[in-house]
Amino acid sequence: MRRFALGLLLVLLTACGQQSGAPSSSLTVGAAADPESVLLANVYAAALRSYGTAAQVEVLDDPFAGLDSGRVEVAPGLTGRLLQTFAPGGSGRTDEQAYRAMVAVLPEGVSAGDYATAAEDKPALAVSAKTATGWGGRTLAALVAHCPGLTVGAVKGSRPPAAVGDCALPAPREFPDDATLFDAVRAGRITAAWTMTADPQVPAELVVLADAKPALIPSENVVPLYRRNELTQQQVLALNQVAGVLDTAAIKRMRKDMADGADPRTVAEAWLQENPLGR
Repeated sequence: MRRFALGLLLVLLTACGQQSGAPSSSLTVGAAADPESVLLANVYAAALRSYGTAAQVEVLDDPFAGLDSGRVEVAPGLTGRLLQTFAPGGSGRTDEQAYRAMVAVLPEGVSAGDYATAAEDKPALAVSAKTATGWGGRTLAALVAHCPGLTVGAVKGSRPPAAVGDCALPAPREFPDDATLFDAVRAGRITAAWTMTADPQVPAELVVLADAKPALIPSENVVPLYRRNELTQQQVLALNQVAGVLDTAAIKRMRKDMADGADPRTVAEAWLQENPLGR
């Protein structure tokens, strides 16, 4: 009877531990080969480790296909791009609209964690300080007000929006890289250069026009996707905690560190030490 009672107690304790969401096996976070995806994957992996789950990053050609197949359990992305991946032509201009529309079209068996309201990487336009001063504003609304006659540029191979709000833009002039693109803005050969809000390569002397409310360019907020019913409550909590502390400025700083040669895992863990989760 004593042995039976002891065995029953061990079963009950094990069951309680599982129900409490105690982390179990190691998780793999999938990333695409681009620096931002690798960085975000390492941020979420660091978050999982901080909550007691072993986690590593694996770079894949298509991390979302890896998520669907079970090769990885977590994959970070951006709300607007994920919406277009799973439902091309889907719309959602505000943060919440883009997130809700994305959640509605996720593949069966895949869930989304909380999106980071302060962390985004969406298309943006950079102009010279002289142009911004002449327009009397540093927002996209100022650009729309001066729509006629605009000339824009973009790095070859990129796919910037065709319009900003009601302003239909001309086809962008193509440049081989960021350096020559931004030089063209400085020299006045183009009015504005297409970039991204989290791009660390934009020269400090240029002005990245801010988007206001209502947004003129659809939202692209950082969000984690994960395999439904395969993560514990604590592991999901670890992913969701990132939404409360990550912001665009931090992404830019970490991407710059990586561009300077820093290891992505080291960069992500250093950021997490400065921004503890759950506090």
